Amino acid sequence: MSLVLAVNAGSSSLKISLFRRSVDNAANPALLLSSSISSIFAPPAKFKFSFVALQHRSLNEEVESIHDHASAFMHFLDRLKEEASVDPIDVKHIAHRVVHGGDYISPVIIFEESYHHIERLSDLAPLHNGSALSVIKSAIRALPHAKSIAFFDSAFHKDLPTHVATYAIDQQVAQERGLKKYGFHGLSYAFILRAVAAHLNKAPDTLNIIALHIGSGASMCAIRNGQSIDTSMGLTPLSGLPGATRAGDIDASLIFHYTSRFPARMSHDPSISREVKVTEAEDILNFKSGWKALTGTANFKEITEKADTSTLSDPMSRTADPNTLAFRIMLDRILHFAGAYLSGSPRRCVGERSVELRRAVGEAVACLGFTAINEKKNSQVSDRDEGIIVDIGRGDGRKRMLVCHTDEQLEMARECSLASEFWV
Repeated sequence: MSLVLAVNAGSSSLKISLFRRSVDNAANPALLLSSSISSIFAPPAKFKFSFVALQHRSLNEEVESIHDHASAFMHFLDRLKEEASVDPIDVKHIAHRVVHGGDYISPVIIFEESYHHIERLSDLAPLHNGSALSVIKSAIRALPHAKSIAFFDSAFHKDLPTHVATYAIDQQVAQERGLKKYGFHGLSYAFILRAVAAHLNKAPDTLNIIALHIGSGASMCAIRNGQSIDTSMGLTPLSGLPGATRAGDIDASLIFHYTSRFPARMSHDPSISREVKVTEAEDILNFKSGWKALTGTANFKEITEKADTSTLSDPMSRTADPNTLAFRIMLDRILHFAGAYLSGSPRRCVGERSVELRRAVGEAVACLGFTAINEKKNSQVSDRDEGIIVDIGRGDGRKRMLVCHTDEQLEMARECSLASEFWV
């Protein structure tokens, strides 16, 4: 059987989908079943298992024995055989989402060299690469007959213009250490690009869009003629928009004042400062910042429900409410990047998940020629509309707002199915 297992390791979650490749239609692998495991590091983990062919059959359970990504993957394999009667020996290809690929710009089969290459990049994507590696290791051990293949989020941005990818630092040091803008969420953007192109009946390489990936990690991407020309994330996924626990863009010197031995004073005097290790700075900016630091929750839906959005039209409004502040910060950062990207003439914005955020962005960019949002369409977008496009605008102007439910596992399965070299 031509089965492809697509594995997407998050910071505390694991999403897995099983597809069947068709020789006659490799571009459209068929989804057989899907699974998600959440709260991996806060047991009991929540395990979901659903069958596409049997819409009313699913499994939901709490599992105490899951304590890391490796044990979550092994639990899935057990359920795959017990509940779906699929012998893991029939799985010949495992597609792994890896956030940071460094100089890898296309999928690679995992051998010793490629594994260690990804391992060396873990510090640049601390929320994800380590999780992916633990699953890769488990997959190779449990399914040694299968090809484990890494698909990189950074690969979508491989053609960024040099002036966009380059930081204004000593270029000898930059080149020796690979210090440049890489960009991430590439599998999601590749899926969005194809889906929007199909929706508009256009070739992907003719499409101009601004895409927003808004999850616990959030980013934006300007796509011109089907290519990424700029994106909000950089050397690591830390920069750009704030996320659930990420700070997003900050003044680079902020971290030194944040960790100063004398918090009441801001000074560049080395005698009153203390050494800040890279690991400490990374920990603060990746795990102890973002929406959670502002509001106490990493759930953006909860934030939007509590935020007062009635004052959004007043740019000088000052609020002490943390939820309203977090919402306004997110909106401000999105509009900051949208304004910059619109100078490159993208015609459509794409985003998902938050009715309130879509409404606020739509109202803010209406003055730039985007069609006004149809409130009924916007409010009726459902999480169940997986993999489809919803046009939430009024009319069919050139500048529109679309909602696309992305599917990184399907994108990996599709790329894997189309790569003939993986099936030799």
